[in-house]
Parts: sequence; structure tokens; C-alpha cells
Amino acid sequence: MAAAAQPELNAIPPPDNDPGGRMSFFEHLVELRKRLIHAAVAIVIGTGIGLLLSKHFITFIVQPMHMALRSAHLEDNLYYTSPAGYVSLVISLGLYLGIALAMPFVLYQIWLFVAPGLFKHERRAVAGFIISSMFLFVCGLAFGYFVMLPTTLKFLIGFANEGPIKPLISINEYFDLTLVILLGLGIVFELPVLIFILSLFGIVTPKFLLKNFRYAMLIITVAAAIVTPTPDATTMLVFMAPMILLYFVGVLVSYVVLRRKQADAATGEAQ
Repeated sequence: MAAAAQPELNAIPPPDNDPGGRMSFFEHLVELRKRLIHAAVAIVIGTGIGLLLSKHFITFIVQPMHMALRSAHLEDNLYYTSPAGYVSLVISLGLYLGIALAMPFVLYQIWLFVAPGLFKHERRAVAGFIISSMFLFVCGLAFGYFVMLPTTLKFLIGFANEGPIKPLISINEYFDLTLVILLGLGIVFELPVLIFILSLFGIVTPKFLLKNFRYAMLIITVAAAIVTPTPDATTMLVFMAPMILLYFVGVLVSYVVLRRKQADAATGEAQ
């Protein structure tokens, strides 16, 4: 009977055939090296494509500055003040475009490295994680380009009509300002994704986020004061509004994650 029972015991599948989290330290290092190489190759290829497209994007980048100058009844010319200024702009813009193009693949590589340490039901979030990250980042760029940048430039250029001094805008300095605003807002818009990851690992909960909202509000105010390139309160409030909204979106995301984990735990106990 023991011999007959042995095949039945062997036929019973283990509770979890998932090898995730069973890699040795050396295997983790090999996997990390593999993902870093793939991400680096993607960035190199993206940068090559970005350099080919950067000249066409310059016209798009300078449009808010042209509109601000025209609204102040000034010449809408931008200048570069060094012989290599324009070439430097093309290379810099190409590099950032390349990173932006490669970012979906880079995020995918990051997830492939992290995923083996997660359960199967947590891995199902891979598609939503990548898509939502890129979507929110693009929303941050769009908000910065269509709302924040014009508001900031209108405020800054508005001083030109209050005195005899006229602006001579350097294209490189304008690009640096644009980069700070767009990338800053792109990163800020990733707040719900960050809260999703923290909630997934049980670091934060909806109750914790709501209870500590006053501290989050303080951090948001300080961050807005640091990142906002102008001293006026209106621009600062324009910057703070999406951050507060995204925080409450993150609370909702944390609630959904918590309910999902509770449902999975209840299902596991029932089985």
C-alpha cells in the first residue's frame, strides 16, 4: 500500500511551483547585469534616434517662449551665445529624447529583475505598472508644456514692459528652464505609481496616507516652492494643485491594492 500511495503523493503538485525568490546571490548579480546591459543598449539606440529627431523638436520646444514674447509685444527671437551653443542644444535634446524613447523598455527590464521576488498575482500588475508609469509621465510633460511653462514664461516676460530693459533670451538657458519644469512635473506625476509600489509591499495604507495628509501637504508646499522657478504665489499654486490631486489618486490606488490583497488572502484561506 505504501508503494501504491507513493505515486499519488508524487502526483500532488506543490502549493507553489513559482521559483521566484529562490535565486542565489550570484544569480541575482548575473540577472542584474543582464538587465542593465539591455537597458543601456536601449538607451544608446534611443539616443541615436533622438539625435536624428532633435532638430525637428527644437521648433516645438521654443513655441511657448515665442508666444510669451509676442504677448508682451516683443521680438520672438531666441539666440545662442557661444559658437557651440546650438550644437550643444541639439545633442542635449537628442539625449533626453533617447532616454524618453527607451524608458518603456528600461521600466520593463526593471520589472523583470524585481518580478521573481513577487507572487504570481503581484506579477499580473506588470502591464498596468509600465503603461500607467508612462501615461502619468506623459501627462506630467503635457501639463508642464501646456499649462505650467506658459504661466511661468508669461510671468517672467511680463516684467519686460515695466522698464527700459528688453530681454535677450538664450536658447540654452531657456532649454534648461524648460527641462526643469517638464521633467520635474513628469516625475511628480509618478506619485500614484510610487504609492502603488509602497502599498504592494505593505509599507503604506490608505489610512496611513489620509492620517498623515498634513505632513504630505507640507512636503508638497516645500517641493513646489523649490521647483517653481518664479516667486509668485499663483505659479506655485498651479504647481501644487496637480500634486495634491495625485496624492488623493494615490490614496485610491492604495485602497484598491489593499482590497485586492485582502481578497487574495481570503481566497487562500478558503482553499
